[in-house]
Amino acid sequence: MMQPPTIDDIRAAAKRIDGAVIRTPMLMSRTLSEIIGAEVWLKFENLQFTGAFKERGALNKLLQLTDEERARGVIAASAGNHAQAVAYHAKRLGIPATIVMPATTPTIKVSQTAGHGAQVVLEGVMYDDAHDKACELALERGFVFVHPFDDAAVIAGQGTLGLEMLADVPDLDVLVVPIGGGGLLSGIGIAARALKPDIELIGVEAELYPSMKCAIEGCALPLGGDTLAEGIAVKQPGQLTSEILKELKVEVMLVAERDLERAVAMLAGIEKSVVEGAGAAGLAALLADPKRFAGRKVGTILCGGNIDTHLLANVLVRDLVRSGRIARLRVAAHDRPGALAAITAKFEAAGVNIIEINHSRIFTRLPAKDTVIEVEGEARDPAAIDEVVVMLESAGFHVERASLD
Repeated sequence: MMQPPTIDDIRAAAKRIDGAVIRTPMLMSRTLSEIIGAEVWLKFENLQFTGAFKERGALNKLLQLTDEERARGVIAASAGNHAQAVAYHAKRLGIPATIVMPATTPTIKVSQTAGHGAQVVLEGVMYDDAHDKACELALERGFVFVHPFDDAAVIAGQGTLGLEMLADVPDLDVLVVPIGGGGLLSGIGIAARALKPDIELIGVEAELYPSMKCAIEGCALPLGGDTLAEGIAVKQPGQLTSEILKELKVEVMLVAERDLERAVAMLAGIEKSVVEGAGAAGLAALLADPKRFAGRKVGTILCGGNIDTHLLANVLVRDLVRSGRIARLRVAAHDRPGALAAITAKFEAAGVNIIEINHSRIFTRLPAKDTVIEVEGEARDPAAIDEVVVMLESAGFHVERASLD
């Protein structure tokens, strides 16, 4: 098996890629720190040109290819961010690139990758399907395979983040880092432990894809589902990265979809920063278990910002629903003139804006003379919605409230 990179390899990578990737800001979030009860530092890797940290590892790998390898061209498999990183830097360096992406990859990532000049091949449902196809094409056409995480040069490139984070905030107690294949935390972990041996390292996976947790701990948890964090939805983590993370004694936390959604929404609302599900996984872990981090100096990485705009809109609206600002009320009423006016009057009185109204006369268990009127409303605060419900019930209406959970 390939040898893991050393701190010297990571320092060499930092010099190699200097000036070609952005040294992104590392900022303390006062609001998130107050919410979590810890000192929370965010590394804004979503500000890289391609929107993610993957440029570091991809570029470090490409810069070490021989002239003969460059001429043959490179191939990569990725759900999006590694794809864009390889495509962008390969074009910049004059290296032909082919990228295999799962057919389920968000449109924005496919179009951006093609926009960087790479030939895009869509294959399968998961990253693993795309990986198998890329390996097949590499053998068939002689391309150099640029692995997204299980490669020492790629890991060393990602490790440059660890150097930057501890240069900016040397007294961090713990690093909380999203895990897909494990390349990011492997590189950061090697760098961080060399600089500060007692620093705690926590990896974060989506609850639906606990592959690295199982690889490290030897557990067997169910794997699969439609996660918001598709960038870390990996069925088979790296062999090299698994060994590195075991050696570093990394603990892996699992986060639920609800916490991922909340983290994406909070970063948009509080930090005014667009972050994809995988990129928000670190914050999701802090939100899921704030007691674990209370009073400590925590560093986490907003490692990608490439989220489909429609999906982002859904996440933000769902967050308004969960916070009680938007509600859908099912109101049982007699189907006669004035019923709807009586209902909407209560919304007006409570200062709740009506977004949508729908009558359901057929698909209901109510008597034939009755109807269910679904009213979706948006309020200034949850108390206004509660007020509407009280007013409707006081007027004799039966009210049910739709829930996301």
